[in-house]
Amino acid sequence: MRWTIQADPEWSGAWRHRLALKAASACMTLIGRGEDESALRDAWLLRQPGDDPGPAGNVLAAWRRLAGRSLPPGNEEVQTVAGLLGVGRSDGFAALLDVTRDEVRRGAPAPAVAARAAAAVMREDPKAELLAWWLADCALSWHMGWRHAVPILGAQIHAPLLRFGPDGRRARPGGEAFGQAVFIAAALGAAEACRLAADMAAQVERLRAVTPKLRSKGAGDVITLLLSDDAVSGALTTKALSRWASRRLFDRLAELGAARELSGRPTFRLYGL
Repeated sequence: MRWTIQADPEWSGAWRHRLALKAASACMTLIGRGEDESALRDAWLLRQPGDDPGPAGNVLAAWRRLAGRSLPPGNEEVQTVAGLLGVGRSDGFAALLDVTRDEVRRGAPAPAVAARAAAAVMREDPKAELLAWWLADCALSWHMGWRHAVPILGAQIHAPLLRFGPDGRRARPGGEAFGQAVFIAAALGAAEACRLAADMAAQVERLRAVTPKLRSKGAGDVITLLLSDDAVSGALTTKALSRWASRRLFDRLAELGAARELSGRPTFRLYGL
């Protein structure tokens, strides 16, 4: 896992953003909304320029900001993310990064640092659980020394192994069992991330193998997008690709097993590794 991240393979952007999608989906369940990964992907990719992606799209935007930026984040970034997660701004959030930075420097195990960062959020605002999980993932990657954050913990919010006690309650940030839960979540999340990485690496090998067979002048741009993000619209247009040419190219990639159609629809299709 650590070797994969430090090696920074060409498909790492797609990998991190796919993990961000999974974390956002788990957050939707946490706040009682019904959007799954497919609905979140639609909310993000099918909106028109300038459109508000809505509450679900904003949650995904928050996790994409984590997956797409270098570490550590700034104070303004935390405030922006809080707004996207529906938490609202708070002057106290500015101190959260200082708390996290101190925890990272103390040298405790990364999951312990993540748990303490999440607890600090909940002390500031007991209703800010989404932000607590976001900062926990940020702290985990920060402590590991990774250049970019990798969403590991967020997708495990509802994992059965994170339920403790005779009543099987979910461990919440700041709660008594949360420190133990984060160690379990880190193990589960790392295993899931590794499986996804192996799958994507194999997919990229197929993509590279068929690249010489692609006659479209815009194929290089499409391949770059597939390697850098979770999904790409099948109606993509570029300087070298019309919508018609784009559809033909994506159909060809799917036919060759080099890309996957992710929506399951005959129209408004989305493609990814």
